[in-house]
This record gives sequence, C-alpha cells and structure tokens, in this order.
Amino acid sequence: MRKLLKWTGITVGALVALLLIFYLVTYLSTNRRIHKQYTVQVKPLDVTVDSAMLAYGSHLFVVKGCFDCHGRNLEGRVFINDPKLGVFAGSNLTKGKGGLPVSYDDKAWLMALRHGLTPEGKPLLIMPSYEYAKLSDYDVASIIAWCKTQPAVDHELPLIQVGPLGHLLTFFDKIPLIPAEKVDHHYQAPAMVKKEITPAYGKYLSISCTGCHRDDLHGGPNHVPGGVPVADITTKGNLGKWSQEQFMMALRTGKTPEGKQLNNEDMPWQMTTAYTEEELSALYLYLRSL
Repeated sequence: MRKLLKWTGITVGALVALLLIFYLVTYLSTNRRIHKQYTVQVKPLDVTVDSAMLAYGSHLFVVKGCFDCHGRNLEGRVFINDPKLGVFAGSNLTKGKGGLPVSYDDKAWLMALRHGLTPEGKPLLIMPSYEYAKLSDYDVASIIAWCKTQPAVDHELPLIQVGPLGHLLTFFDKIPLIPAEKVDHHYQAPAMVKKEITPAYGKYLSISCTGCHRDDLHGGPNHVPGGVPVADITTKGNLGKWSQEQFMMALRTGKTPEGKQLNNEDMPWQMTTAYTEEELSALYLYLRSL
C-alpha cells in the first residue's frame, strides 16, 4: 500500500510539474507576442472635418460596433472581467481624464485603426484592427474626424490584464487577442468605395461580419469560451432560405423568420439596426451570392 501511495504521489506530482511547465511555456510565448515591437509605414490621410464627414463618421461608429467597447460617449468600458480570461476594456477615446493624451495625433489613430498598434508600435489587445485596416481611406478618415470632435469625458479604466485561460487560448489561436498579427500591414486601401446596391458593395460591408463569422462567413465556434456557435450566414445556412425583407427584419429587430429572438450579445442586431436600406440591401445581395 505504501508503494502504491508513493508511486501515485510521484505520478500526480509529475503531472502537476508538466502542467506547470506547459503553462509557463504558453505564458512566455504569448507574453513575447503581446510585447512585440512592430515597425510599420503609416499612410497619411487628409482628415478634413466637414459636416458630411462628421455625419458619416458618426454612422460608421455605430454600424461598426465601436460603442460596444468604447461606449456611446467614447468614454470606454470594461467588456470582459473574468479571473480566468482576464480584464479587458475599450479605451477612453476622448481627451478627458483617463483618455487619450494631448499628443495623440492622426498618425496615432491610424496606427490603432489600421495596424492594431500603439503609437510606440506595441500591439493593442482585442481591437479588431484587421477589419478597419480594410476600410477605405474616406471611411477611416470619417471615423477619426468624428471621434476627434467629441467632448472630453473623465473616465479612468483598469489596466488590461490577460488571465491564465486568456494566455492558453491565445497560444492555440482560439481568440483574436493580438490583432496586429492578423493585419496585412502592407495592404493599400482604396481611397473611397462607391455606395450602391450591388454585391460588390455588400462584400465591402461584410468586412464587419468577419470578426465573428470568419473570413469565409461560414461561422464556427464562438471566440468566447462557452458562447453559442456562430451561424453560417452564407446560402448554406438559414439565410439561404430568407427573403430580403426577412433578412432586413432580422437585422433590425433581432427576430428571425424561424421565430427566434436573437440575443444582442450573440448577434449585435442593435448595431445592425442602424444600417441604411441601401447597406442592408447590398449586404443581402452579397451573402446570397455565396
């Protein structure tokens, strides 16, 4: 019995040691990626503040889901607070206390939006820059112009912390913790994209869908552990059975033709409800072509 207990203890101890070593390896690996220094060429943009650009920038801030992380008034908010995953907060994008420094210029905005980097070239975490990197120059300039004109809000946020599960999921590339790794830093975005009811414009708009539904839009496992699976929004999924009216109703009310009420946490229909008729029509045409 003593020998059995002895060997059981040795086995358990060895397994614990192996697990600790494995976690140390994952921690060091992800930590190195989190603190990697990037050198990129930032394409300058003419961020002209006029009424048309400001109105469009306000629209994009809503339909791109920016307020989900940064708040309605750009004050920032904690959107994940889990001891296992970590603490993640969208930055205060105003010049108020706890917000952006006075030195934060257009180049810094472009580093964040198009490259997923801080002004110093270090990765931002959980910032979907791989989507914004593909937006046209005019769209990106409009977002920057609108954000820069918003009033200062005093709101200090906790420092981002990556928990043990966050390190493990990042190590296995199960969550997009480090957007700079997914960005094509040499991509040349178009100056402007024509807004028209065509599959081509719908494809451009679908960039905002790829973060959850994947690049091929076939969906898959949720990035959030325990979250519901992400739907296939090509014709191979339920959308293939929907009419354009049903599609627009689902994205504006969260109610599907099958009678299901979508949870906004799983499918942000409170964001897509702000899409224009033209945008939803173009998006539907593109998704029906897949």
